[in-house]
Amino acid sequence: MDNAGFCNETYESLHNPASDDELVDIAGATLDFSSTEDVPPLDPEYGYGNTGYSNGMTGNGVLMDLLDEPVPGVGTYEDFNTIDWVREKSKDRDRHREITSKSEQSTWALLHSISDAFSGWLLMLLIGLLSGALAGCIDISAHWLTDLKEGVCLSGFWFNHEHCCWGSNQTTFQERDKCPQWQSWAELLGGSSEGAAAYIVNYLMFMLCALLFSFLAVILVRAFAPYACGSGIPEIKTILSGFIIRGYLGKWTLIIKTITLVLAVSSGLSLGKEGPLVHVACCCANILCHLFTKYRQNEAKRREVLSAAAAVGVSVAFGAPIGGVLFSLEEVSYYFPLKTLWRSFFAALVAAFTLRSINPFGDSRLVLFYVEFHTPWHMVELVPFTLLGIFGGLWGALFIRANIAWCRRRKTTRLGHYPVLEVLVVTGITALLSFPNSYTRMSGSELISELFNDCSLLDSSQLCDYNSSENSNTLPDRPAGPGVYTALWQLALALFFKMLVTVVTFGMKVPSGLFIPSMAVGAIVGRLLGVAMEQMALNHHDWLIVKGWCSSGADCITPGLYAMVGAAASACLGGVTRMTISLVVIMFELTGGLEYIVPLMAAIMTSKWVADALGREGIYEAHIRLNGYPFLETKEEYGHKTLAQDVMRPRQSDPLLVVLTQEGMSVGEIEGVIADTDYSGFPVVVSQESQRLVGFVLRRDLVISLDNARKRQDGVVSASLVFFLEHVPPQPFSGPPVVKLRGILDLSPFTVTDHTPMAIAVDIFRKLGLRQCLVTHNGRLLGIITKKDILKHMAQMSNRDPDSILFN
Repeated sequence: MDNAGFCNETYESLHNPASDDELVDIAGATLDFSSTEDVPPLDPEYGYGNTGYSNGMTGNGVLMDLLDEPVPGVGTYEDFNTIDWVREKSKDRDRHREITSKSEQSTWALLHSISDAFSGWLLMLLIGLLSGALAGCIDISAHWLTDLKEGVCLSGFWFNHEHCCWGSNQTTFQERDKCPQWQSWAELLGGSSEGAAAYIVNYLMFMLCALLFSFLAVILVRAFAPYACGSGIPEIKTILSGFIIRGYLGKWTLIIKTITLVLAVSSGLSLGKEGPLVHVACCCANILCHLFTKYRQNEAKRREVLSAAAAVGVSVAFGAPIGGVLFSLEEVSYYFPLKTLWRSFFAALVAAFTLRSINPFGDSRLVLFYVEFHTPWHMVELVPFTLLGIFGGLWGALFIRANIAWCRRRKTTRLGHYPVLEVLVVTGITALLSFPNSYTRMSGSELISELFNDCSLLDSSQLCDYNSSENSNTLPDRPAGPGVYTALWQLALALFFKMLVTVVTFGMKVPSGLFIPSMAVGAIVGRLLGVAMEQMALNHHDWLIVKGWCSSGADCITPGLYAMVGAAASACLGGVTRMTISLVVIMFELTGGLEYIVPLMAAIMTSKWVADALGREGIYEAHIRLNGYPFLETKEEYGHKTLAQDVMRPRQSDPLLVVLTQEGMSVGEIEGVIADTDYSGFPVVVSQESQRLVGFVLRRDLVISLDNARKRQDGVVSASLVFFLEHVPPQPFSGPPVVKLRGILDLSPFTVTDHTPMAIAVDIFRKLGLRQCLVTHNGRLLGIITKKDILKHMAQMSNRDPDSILFN
């Protein structure tokens, strides 16, 4: 509970939060944890229930008790601190109990009770509508800017390539992507679309647009909202665990992330918009929470809403509302009660309907990659599907290690001092190398859709250039033509390019998601394996492994299915994030391929097992550790035999624990303790001699209450006595008034004995979301264990640097 830099605070200083511009960048530079907790401080009128204090005896002998007047700021949290889940839940129960008891007294109170109960559903409706609308705008804008790198629509510059050619009467089926209304930059500037000069013009304009988009993105992030960079999911996980990062879910972050996400995706960098959409949805939820008192004034309730918003983000990213709910439950949420499950589903459903109404893809479908395979899969194919899972696990583990090594180098070298230059250099190299290859030039979503495609007779793709007899109007028995072989080596080059550039791109100072690039890597490998299996079955249909289920002349292999399975196994899903159940649901919602659940399950489980064998952390947990966030992972087992006395402070060689007594200390003495220490809270004991525990008081509440006492009560001076008692003993009439602080005292702090196994203590911290736990022996206070102590101890026991956890 150390909290450096918070010694001589006043009430005013606590309510002057830094703006988003002043906050330190998270994704690359070392964080400054010099203050203490999460979202912007609650409204000034927010009190802590009946929290307050009273004067002592005044000159006329009247005890002035102001417990009914809430003290502004008491009960709130500072930036980069952890909330007290138990206290927040207790506050909500008290609030609900009070509303219920008053509902029987008047009609107005009954209506207030009904509106309070309905407010959660109304909030979910608003989050779904706003998130769906923003996602639709992002999809449409990104598609338009991506096409703008290659040309312009003469009938309306705001049309993308596809929409431009829809209304043309001169478009043929064979060349449905060409129409007179759409002109490339070479045609527009040079009058010709053929030849070396036209190619160079298109090449230069492609690179120029990519550099312009990425430059605008990184400049906007750097100037207005440093928290808008990166994926956002590691920070969302940390915030949902109870940590406070003020401004991370603010309005400026939402505005800048929405704009720069479009620019970053359109620049052609190897990143996706799906992860950042989770951050966008959570920003919407946090802002809308301020419309409802129940969520504005309670941090635990707010995190229930943010858990639902994470589901909304995946819902609008992939058109997968059910998968979004499971993603929030499996991957990001720390506390997920049953009512949050239902509200998450409702919000995700509203968001999906809103996105469907906007129809950003123009095909009246909600799914991003609709597939319609015409042949069933066979049991023998589970072998190559398992091989794809093994590749996914290996790639996931390799990617995590390589990306973390690169990000650590960025943090610890001069590279991190030039984020704008880094983005421009990576963008320039990406554009330079991707333009010559059609599979790297197209966007990640287009590439995946192309790889998932099941070739039909009318398909003009290179991947569908199969040789067929002159009289054949059917697809079976398809030997690969020259176009297929050309596409295969181009895909092989695209694979190595995507693997390398994605490692460098993820973590730069622009919004960057990992789903689509990782899916593209897996889809390429899957398509290559699928074509190889197809040709093997064609040329060697008499082999024993093929003979039983693939007869001569039969089209029994679907390369697109292999691409889909590979995308799931290798995506930022199976091998990279270690998702399982939610991934399967997302993939069948994403593609509409419900009958292919078994191959997906086989590949995904294999991918997770292989990746877990090489390293237990997913990419988000790895970035949480890299950035030093105080995140207590619920999936990590604690297998050591240490006791609470081994972890608690003070150690045997340390000074005695700093405590306050329930009576006898003056205002000046307590302010001296606050000035001389940097602890976030103080145990309150009966006396220094007995050390019998009474309760625990937070430093912030103590500072605000003492400052408020000096301002609002006449006669309070440094010599005024402070009491944490319910009934203040009689005081001399001639002395200064006393200050009663019973209201800010936590009378039921969690305690363990000094011989409690740390495995139990860790479970208590995880399941109850504690900030600190006091250690006693026969009722006598011995020490304190904080969340920071737990994390440092676990790091030390795992042979990691304990100081890497930058709690302060």
